[in-house]
Amino acid sequence: MLKYDKNSYNILKLSGNNCPSEDYYFKECLTWSDVTSGNFCIRYFPNGAVFSTVGNSIFSQEISLANICCALASNVVSEWLKIINPTLHANPGDVSKLPFYQVESSIRFSLAVSITRKDWDAYETSWGFTILPLLYSSSRQTTLKATYTKLLFSWEEMTQEMRHIEEENNCIFIEAYGLQDELTPDVPLKEITLTCNPHYRYGGDKTEEELEALLLADTMREFLSYAAGCMFGRYSLDKPGLILANQGDTLIEYLQQVPEPSFMPNQDNVIPVLDGDWFTDDITERFRQFLRVTFGEAYYEENLAFIEAALGKNIRKYFLKDFYNDHVRRYKKRPIYWLFSSPKGSFNALIYLHRYRPDTVSVVLQYLRDFRKKLAARLDYLQQVGISPSTSQSEKTRAQKEIDTIKKQLLELDDYERDTLYPLATAQIALDLDDGVKVNYLKLGPALKKIVGLDAKGED
Repeated sequence: MLKYDKNSYNILKLSGNNCPSEDYYFKECLTWSDVTSGNFCIRYFPNGAVFSTVGNSIFSQEISLANICCALASNVVSEWLKIINPTLHANPGDVSKLPFYQVESSIRFSLAVSITRKDWDAYETSWGFTILPLLYSSSRQTTLKATYTKLLFSWEEMTQEMRHIEEENNCIFIEAYGLQDELTPDVPLKEITLTCNPHYRYGGDKTEEELEALLLADTMREFLSYAAGCMFGRYSLDKPGLILANQGDTLIEYLQQVPEPSFMPNQDNVIPVLDGDWFTDDITERFRQFLRVTFGEAYYEENLAFIEAALGKNIRKYFLKDFYNDHVRRYKKRPIYWLFSSPKGSFNALIYLHRYRPDTVSVVLQYLRDFRKKLAARLDYLQQVGISPSTSQSEKTRAQKEIDTIKKQLLELDDYERDTLYPLATAQIALDLDDGVKVNYLKLGPALKKIVGLDAKGED
């Protein structure tokens, strides 16, 4: 069977065949998932999107999409579809059987789309993302805690406003179809599909305290993720939206857009992630600087403690143990920051894919060698402690324990350089962003932290 990709599509075109739905590409539409385990959910796509077989679509010129969307979003339709087809599927044929009562819905539709878009664009995986909500001028307060509290209040207002819109919409269609004795317009909080709504985002039977803790922790993780983006120059505190997002971008391109940055990005596109203060420009120190710039020196300690309490661990431990896993999940196994990591994790360094150059691995290698020198110097010091007559027995015991650890680390780093990093640096491998993360990540092989499932066949 011919794989239906760009090349095969061109072959079909040249042979006189045509894609019957081609005329609808990139047009405004409504869409829904073919398979759903909950209530029927309709989504609005503006111009610029392409539909697929797993997302059925509605196009209309005669009837306003706003009116259709509001009708399909009502609980009346959800109940009817359960009767028409009580399975996990919602086929186009089932939707076409629905009796349609046209009600003017443009105002409700516009308000709902505006709220949903604001919520969606608040997260960096959105094409419309410009700045982190914690840094909105409308949310900024003296401390990070006060800022989060005000932001949380605005999220609760958004959620309640959306709930009001949906319940008003249900009322209108329940009355239109004369179903007042059969249905109520009430919408549970867990069905308000905004990411800022913890009842929807986390679900389950969690208490209010559990939901609040989860939302706070995720918001702090998003703050740290945005900080990393500013460290690499993907984002800037001085200009909204993407800054460096083209292959091979450097600080020259950054400074052309942000001539006087309040927070300067990393110069060589390599940020160490280590268990200890080995480098002044490692990710933990850079974040501390970022926190001072964003929320000031006066409340720095208080703000740092607030973040660490939300995460349940100190910042260095989070960056070392959790940051990359969170990043991989956030970008659905297609990370834009890549982690060079020795087999047991004694050495780690992040790079930004869009700033990668063939000599980037050589820069990582130099950091590895510098780190090894620092470890060797520390080993020499500890060995002197161990033989000093003025050292207590407890101090000698602690020193010996650290000596054993460092010796193992040095062996690990030697093997990692010899077998993996040096050959890769010598190869000067070029990447093409058009090939995607899956292809490019595997080119650097065992030098990078393994992502389970990335090499699975059949995934785009």
